[in-house]
Amino acid sequence: MRLILGLLITSAAVFAGMDRPIPRPLPDHPGNIFVAGEEVSVPVAGDGAWKTVDYDGKVACEGTIENGRAALGKLSVGYYEVLVGDKPRVTVGVIAPLAVPTPETSPISSDVAMAWFYNETERPKVASICALAGFNWVRDRLAWQEMEKSKGELVKESKYDDSANRQAEARLKLLQVHHNSPAWANKDGKRFPVDLRDAYNFEREMASRWKGKVLAFEPWNEADIDMFGGHTGAEMAALQKASYLGLKAGNPDVIACMNVFAMHNNAILADLDENQAWPYFDTFNLHHYAGTDSYPGIYAAFRRVSAGKPMWVSECNVPVKWSGDEKLKEPSDTDLRVQAERVATIYASSLFEGSAQVFYFILGHYVEQKTQFGVIHKDLTPRPAFLSIAACGRLLAGARALGKFTAEPNVRAFVFRAFPDGKESDVVVAWASSGEAKLPFLAPIKIPPKLAIYDHLGREKSVAGLDLALTRAPLFAVFPKGTFDAANLQKPPQTPPLKTEKPSPIVLQALWPKKDVALSRSAYRISSEKAESIPVFAYNFGTESAKGALKVTAPEGWVAHVPDAVEIAAGERKELALSVDCRAGSSALVETLKISGNFSAAGDSVLSLRLMPTPAKLKEVGAAALLEAIKPERWQPSITQGSQLKLSSDSGGMLVDAKLGGGDRWIYPVFQLRDEERPRDGISALQFTLTALEGKATFRVIFEEENGSGYVVDVSPTPQPDGKGLEVIATIADAHFGTGWSKPDPNGKLDVGEIKAFKIGCNTQADAVRYSFKDVRWIKLK
Repeated sequence: MRLILGLLITSAAVFAGMDRPIPRPLPDHPGNIFVAGEEVSVPVAGDGAWKTVDYDGKVACEGTIENGRAALGKLSVGYYEVLVGDKPRVTVGVIAPLAVPTPETSPISSDVAMAWFYNETERPKVASICALAGFNWVRDRLAWQEMEKSKGELVKESKYDDSANRQAEARLKLLQVHHNSPAWANKDGKRFPVDLRDAYNFEREMASRWKGKVLAFEPWNEADIDMFGGHTGAEMAALQKASYLGLKAGNPDVIACMNVFAMHNNAILADLDENQAWPYFDTFNLHHYAGTDSYPGIYAAFRRVSAGKPMWVSECNVPVKWSGDEKLKEPSDTDLRVQAERVATIYASSLFEGSAQVFYFILGHYVEQKTQFGVIHKDLTPRPAFLSIAACGRLLAGARALGKFTAEPNVRAFVFRAFPDGKESDVVVAWASSGEAKLPFLAPIKIPPKLAIYDHLGREKSVAGLDLALTRAPLFAVFPKGTFDAANLQKPPQTPPLKTEKPSPIVLQALWPKKDVALSRSAYRISSEKAESIPVFAYNFGTESAKGALKVTAPEGWVAHVPDAVEIAAGERKELALSVDCRAGSSALVETLKISGNFSAAGDSVLSLRLMPTPAKLKEVGAAALLEAIKPERWQPSITQGSQLKLSSDSGGMLVDAKLGGGDRWIYPVFQLRDEERPRDGISALQFTLTALEGKATFRVIFEEENGSGYVVDVSPTPQPDGKGLEVIATIADAHFGTGWSKPDPNGKLDVGEIKAFKIGCNTQADAVRYSFKDVRWIKLK
């Protein structure tokens, strides 16, 4: 396939056809980034004496300021700070020069957001820094409304054009993404355009406009979370189909990526897969911000619906907090070290799980609340983590995973076939998950006379024999190619079989009000008490008229209807009313309805919808009451920092009264289960009567496993703060992993028999929340 750019690397093909030069620093060394062997001279404020300390706090050199500069001489690879009296420290990075151009197959990449973060003067400097660090791909950000201010009228010149030009000049491969609709395409800019022809036309124009410069596009960013619209899998599939067809119409060679996921919500992923989106993406794109030990479960969920396509991780990090001066928003010295130590662990762990490209988030100074993501400052000078990224860019160039060692539980050791300094080698990336450890597997391996060992900053280390002591700071060890061919390695997870169906130009789309979307279940709420009509639209993105037969498949007992046939002219959008009556049908919480269209030469088209009859008509076949769940003493308070929580009895139930402070507001009291209270096999959900008394909130249940991992699910139906008791349910099958806050779960799924606790609570923006619940019970549904 044209899109898969040599993902299986061979020594003969790695550098074939490359027109990249070996990057060299710009004369003015933006960001104080140098390569080893250069004379280091940096601008400093003040006058008098200066001294330079390295990453370990040792004095590297000293001198006197002359003409506003400190001449440091030639320094070895590393991170340095120039100190002048009480002036702010000046940071300096010295990285190893690349011996060969970065391979076009290298997986080491970064989100840069150049168009948004940097002005016209800064962009060439940032592009140079990216090339020096050994990045293969970079990710940029686009605002659709700025490019197409009125329908069909694209601006002639923009900062996005300049950004694409600067990165292309630096021979960086560019991935572009956007995540808002213009007001003329949807009044709710967070949501997809109402008419998918608008998405098709925009993607076509952008792919054509930037042909040869922007090589890949993500049609939307994190559409599966409320911040970027909160779309179902069916909605994401419809947008993807239209966008893919538009991108390929604009440039057949462009890489059309899956509009990227923020979460691994199993319901949304299954919904996407049921809509057969796989012919319409060249790469399957995902994000994660969880600890590296959680990766197996996260990647397994995405891998199942990837259709065997290359997985691109276009954002990932395990970030640190900033502290101290609010203007600087700089992490503490301790956290700067933690940030630097995590970089190689993220790349290595992700590559082992099968990612073809890993975009670290983010190069530049970027803050969300108290979290600092960036590895360089606003003035482009480095944090230590930039040296770590450059070490990965050089030592994991062209890397693909061979396996990992699992003998020692405290050791994380991954083996790659890579091209450090252009030479095909076996590269080990290893660290201790806690405390200290040794590399016990090295002794039976044939060791070369001189083993090249580098620390996480890319500094070469002197090691006596095989005594490789590990800490949480990773080491790189470079061995001759084939050293580990016979080693007892755990192999990387197997890629699913590649699905190769051809895309159809006919796309089906359902439009349903956002207020009636149950996002955590990727479902549309419909009435269980009357017939509904769901607006469905058929599009023809082909060049010829198409006629097809339609068939609707509904759950048992449901009555559903669409027109038997439809004819659509090229470029036309036609409404097909879908009538649904579920009053005599199934009682499951969520059911699936599918429309299939056969359009002869134009191929087949599918629209699968997860529908949630409301109010639910669930049939219980068994229940186990949790009688002590109404006793305050059985609950452990748990609430966001700076808040007050009172738990008490009230009218035969539990009353939760919270006064909240801080930015991230949540209330989740914990009920620890005794052995006799834990759910047995076959249990489907937790059910209870919930009364919302004060403060608008999103109510959820969090299930906690023995290993400490947490899985969260919205309760259904949605309570309102009206004082009316509502029978709600939290289904175990719909609970998704708590990415970003949960402890890791190696198998990535909620196991009923492992549930040791649950939390009944909410997330809110209100200053005060009160709610009560009673009649808590495990239930088994038919």
